[in-house]
Amino acid sequence: MTQTKNLEVWLRGPVAGVPDLLQPVAHALLQARDEVENFMDEFPEDLVWERPAGVASVGYHLQHLTGILQRLLTYARGEALSEAQMAFLYAEGKPTEATAKDLVQQFNEQVDKALEQIKSTDQSTLTQIRRVGRAQVESTVMGLLFHAAEHSMRHVGQLLVTARVLRGQANEI
Repeated sequence: MTQTKNLEVWLRGPVAGVPDLLQPVAHALLQARDEVENFMDEFPEDLVWERPAGVASVGYHLQHLTGILQRLLTYARGEALSEAQMAFLYAEGKPTEATAKDLVQQFNEQVDKALEQIKSTDQSTLTQIRRVGRAQVESTVMGLLFHAAEHSMRHVGQLLVTARVLRGQANEI
C-alpha cells in the first residue's frame, strides 16, 4: 500500500466532509498549508521582511495568504468586508512584531476556517451570484472559492522562491 503522507494532497483521497465539487479547493488549500509549513520551518527571522530585488517579502506573502483567504471567503458568504478586514488589507506588507512562526500559524488557522466554511457550503449554492469589492464586481460562490485556492497557491509559489533566494543569500555571507 502506498503511504499517502508522501503524496501531494490531491492524491491522498477525498477530504472528509468536503462536498465533491469543492474537493479541488480543499486539496489546494491543504497543499498550500503543507508547503508553507515545510518550507518556513526554521526560516531566519531577520529575513522575514527582506525584499530581494524589490520583490514582496516573505512576511508580506504570509500576511496576504491569510488576508486573501479571509476576504474571498467573506465575499463567498455574501458579506461585505469589515473594518478590521480592511485594516488588515492595508497593513499587509508592513513589518510587524509577529515572527515567521506566528505568521505561519495565522495562515494555518485561516485555512482551518476556510475548510470549515467549504464543508458547510451547499453545492446547490455554487452558481449563486456574489458581489466583490467596492465596485461590486459579479462573481459566484464557486468562482470565489476556486479563486481563493488558486490565488493562495500563486502566493505560496512566490513565497517559496523568495524564501529560497533569501536563504541562498544568507548562506553566501
